[in-house]
Amino acid sequence: MALPSQLKAIQHHLRTAQEHDKRDPVVSYYCRLYAMQTGMKLDSKTPECRKFLVKLMDQLEMMKKELSDNESISQEVVGNAHIENYALKMFLYADNEDRGGRFHKNMIKSFYTSSLLYDVLSVFGELSEENIQHRKYARWKATYIHNCMKNGETPKAGPIGMEGEVYDDEFGTEGAVSSLEPHSQPPAQPFVPHTDPGAMPPPSSFNNIQIPPGAHAPANTPAEIPPPTGEPVKPVPVPRTVPAVDPSLLNTNQQGDVRLTPEDFTRAQKYCKFAGSALQYEDVGTAIQNLQKALKLLTTGKE
Repeated sequence: MALPSQLKAIQHHLRTAQEHDKRDPVVSYYCRLYAMQTGMKLDSKTPECRKFLVKLMDQLEMMKKELSDNESISQEVVGNAHIENYALKMFLYADNEDRGGRFHKNMIKSFYTSSLLYDVLSVFGELSEENIQHRKYARWKATYIHNCMKNGETPKAGPIGMEGEVYDDEFGTEGAVSSLEPHSQPPAQPFVPHTDPGAMPPPSSFNNIQIPPGAHAPANTPAEIPPPTGEPVKPVPVPRTVPAVDPSLLNTNQQGDVRLTPEDFTRAQKYCKFAGSALQYEDVGTAIQNLQKALKLLTTGKE
């Protein structure tokens, strides 16, 4: 069923859902859930929109039944951790490629898809300030690099502040309601995201991007086009840096008169879920960092 023009803002989230139907059904489910919730706010009264949204609701119900044994669907905190970890990995992959001056359509797609997944995180509640900044930076970077390559220009690598310059957001504004608007200015001060050399390259491709002659993806990135069978592209293994464990956290006794609030327990649980999600991707570094945060919170009451 064709997407009504009134719901154009959710088309990229629905496309991301479709791309992940086999690769990661959890991502696919929450992308559609976000699209449905956003679509209801955009237009739920016109007949064509109502018909489209009802069909989308039926699809979500079917997916929920099929994935009922998956904790990321049955437990919201696990689903939140899964989507956030997936979005961060795509962001870090693109950011590492950008910092290395390796500009190609995989990294543009990864920047932009991560921004869409940060949109999707809003189904779990209000976004953290860090996630808001990641979303804004990723969408702007995707637009900036895309426009540079389209115009035959060499993008500037890494975080940059370009006060006074504007770029047409050719694909970003259609993909989200709360994101960079057309002709919006990038941040005057460069946003410096956290880096992780062990971030796993996601299998992805970017639609309708024309790469200038001679500009190819580097050898250590996944294939640009997924196989026709729809099977996910296996990423090339990359070296992982494992952070040193803080010896002070090995003593699990609480320090002094520490009184933990229900919110503290929720945050600690969230860090543990993040760690578990990271281990699914064999990302030991991220797992250890999140476990350290949980231990520090439980033993000191502070993050």
